[in-house]
Amino acid sequence: MSGTRKLPSDCRRIVIKIGSALLVDRKAGLKKAWLDAMTRDIAALRAKGAEVMVVSSGAIALGRTVLKLPATGLKLEESQGAAAVGQIALARAWSESLSQHGIVAGQILLTLGDTEQRRQYLNGRATINQLLKMGAVPIINENDTVATSEIRYGDNDRLAARVATMAGADLLVLLSDIDGLYTAPPHLDPNAMLIEEIAAITPEIEAMAGGAGSELSRGGMKTKIDAGKIATTSGCAMIIASGKMDAPISALENGGRHSWFAAATVPVTARKTWIAGQLQPVGRIRVDAGAEKALHSGKSLLPAGVKDVSGDFARGDTVAIVDLAGREIARGLSAYDAEDARLIAGKKTGEIAEILGYAGRSAMVHRDDMAMTGHKGDETKDRENA
Repeated sequence: MSGTRKLPSDCRRIVIKIGSALLVDRKAGLKKAWLDAMTRDIAALRAKGAEVMVVSSGAIALGRTVLKLPATGLKLEESQGAAAVGQIALARAWSESLSQHGIVAGQILLTLGDTEQRRQYLNGRATINQLLKMGAVPIINENDTVATSEIRYGDNDRLAARVATMAGADLLVLLSDIDGLYTAPPHLDPNAMLIEEIAAITPEIEAMAGGAGSELSRGGMKTKIDAGKIATTSGCAMIIASGKMDAPISALENGGRHSWFAAATVPVTARKTWIAGQLQPVGRIRVDAGAEKALHSGKSLLPAGVKDVSGDFARGDTVAIVDLAGREIARGLSAYDAEDARLIAGKKTGEIAEILGYAGRSAMVHRDDMAMTGHKGDETKDRENA
């Protein structure tokens, strides 16, 4: 194992994606013994200080079993109905299994669009972070009851990668019915070799992707490589491993076969680089000297330090943060629409709810959504705060 390669127990924040075929048997339904072993693994990771999120497939497959529908050939509306029934059963199963270890589960339903659109992205990330802060394990699944295109063509591999990016995870573990990336599909080529470490996803690596692995798996190796591109370029390492055995995370920790994909950089640095270099501001927030000093020390921008707000922007849009002379200090994603930002500018955090009529965010721009851009030295400060 290289110096930078990490196992789950070495990581601070982990997303574990679980394929349908691991969790649901086509005839018997939920694999309760497997699930209980998985939650023991999760409890062990948490005991070592890790925060764990689960992206769990299986709602349609489980609902199909409950409703006694055929394993294949469902119409779109039948899949949506199966998802609606299966989602309840899936959430209950996770909640009951985790509760054996004194762990609370929280359910989040997302579509790929929710992780791409600014408002939904910020809302989803805030909910995930709050659940983790409260000590719960977020159980995340695609909202298959409404996501029509995802039911037909989607997969939870890419959704898991976007969740990992959204949450600032440093490791994504994709568990399925294959133990890693091979030089060729192993069921077709007996000479195919497992690639244990992938430093970068090149066209050659992409060419090695195969098809779907089982009747319950919507995503094959191609979607896993696509997920790897999303995760690693955002600063999150990725592991592809088999989940067929009980306690697959423990198996990984004990030397189980897998493929490890290196992250391009650390998550916060990657995110701040994205904000600073690829997003053009659509508004400006001018701050006083005290707020400027706080920003340089790694703090969030609170409304109290804001002198004025200009531009027409929505929550989640990129704004430039400037000093009293109008020089840019930083760029960040606004937690408020321009109209609301103007109303609370210069006000204390405790006054926000009374002014706006709802309990908004305490920060106008959170430090995790901000990159210092005004001086060369600030880039170093961002790395120190990452």
